[in-house]
Amino acid sequence: MGQKLFRQEAVDHQRSYWKGKVILFKGVSPFIISACCIAFMAILIVMLCFFKFTQRIDVVGEVITLPHPLNISSPQMGFISQQFIQVGDTVKKGDMLFELDVSKSTNAGNVSATNISMIKAKIANAEEIINKLKVNKDDFIATTKRQIQRYERSLAETDGLLTTAKQGLTKMEGALQNYNQYLKKGLINKDQYNNQHSLYVQQQNAFQSLSTQKMQLELQLTQSRSDITVKSAELDNQIASQYNQLSDFQSQLIETNANGKILVKSTIAGRVESIAVTPGQMVDAGSSLAQIKQLTDIKYYLLLWLPDNSLPYVKIGDTVNIRYDAFPSDKFGQFSGKIKSISSIPATRRELSEYSAGQTNTNSQLTLYKAIIDIKENEFIYKNKKLALSNGLKAKSIVFMEERPLYQWLFSPAYKVAQSLTGPKNE
Repeated sequence: MGQKLFRQEAVDHQRSYWKGKVILFKGVSPFIISACCIAFMAILIVMLCFFKFTQRIDVVGEVITLPHPLNISSPQMGFISQQFIQVGDTVKKGDMLFELDVSKSTNAGNVSATNISMIKAKIANAEEIINKLKVNKDDFIATTKRQIQRYERSLAETDGLLTTAKQGLTKMEGALQNYNQYLKKGLINKDQYNNQHSLYVQQQNAFQSLSTQKMQLELQLTQSRSDITVKSAELDNQIASQYNQLSDFQSQLIETNANGKILVKSTIAGRVESIAVTPGQMVDAGSSLAQIKQLTDIKYYLLLWLPDNSLPYVKIGDTVNIRYDAFPSDKFGQFSGKIKSISSIPATRRELSEYSAGQTNTNSQLTLYKAIIDIKENEFIYKNKKLALSNGLKAKSIVFMEERPLYQWLFSPAYKVAQSLTGPKNE
């Protein structure tokens, strides 16, 4: 059992035995190899000299709309007492969105409500006083006008009587002169003359009395007209004073209402896209309440943050390729856009923090510049479904920079070494 079944020589022969024929191919001619190498080197040199490559960078950005969607914020700290809108509602400029209760309450009750009731009572009292003053003014003017009318009628009657009395006085004066002639001629006695003279004096006294009465009526008429002017002015001053107090009370009411409840209104016309609060919820000053999107004259742009080392090679009008995160490029492809504007001032950290794409670059050491890209297509069709861009949609853009021949890119490390070895330049 310890002996092997086959001899060792047979086993070695079986292992080294060739089972097929060995065929040796004839080697390639050195001339052909040399020609191929030369052709390859020629093609490589031609490519390095005449072919060009454009440097490109990937820049993160996001879709924005102009005008931007309006973010409604809370002006003060308080709680939402009423909500007048729902998501999807269309609102106009000035429509009420929320009622914000910012009042304070004590053991005696709501401070704002108590102040409002007191101010309303003052306003009602002031309005009542104004109405009474207006009634008094109208009554005084009406009464005085009636007196003036009576004085005018009495004056007209007195003028008529005075004219008649003057005519009678003139006639009696003529008769008295005739009686004087008659007395001289002896046609009448002294008693008859004296009787006629007495009648003349009585007529003269009656004329003087009527003249005095006319003057008194004219004075009373003038006084009544003056009273209308003076008294009306006094009452107007009192009414104006009450109106000033009423205006002060109304201002206090507005301020008290502002300290109690505030109406949050829409400053644009559009559609309510989202609501961030519910009735009864406590909010801080500056808290987001809702977002409203304008429905007309909306333009879509792509906002990019370009690094400072790309500015020498990028200019307005250059074309960029856009890939949206929501629409993968392997299915939807890339989209085209053109640079509309490039800021000449670096973006601040505050400006970067206002955009989601800028927040990723906040901790970057690069200096970033704001670029606006004009988007050609903001809607497209995929499988009979209409897709549209929206504000805040993240995207990546390929920005094309410097274009050089391939040999310059190949020797760019040598350029850097040469620049590092260069001495100081003369001014």
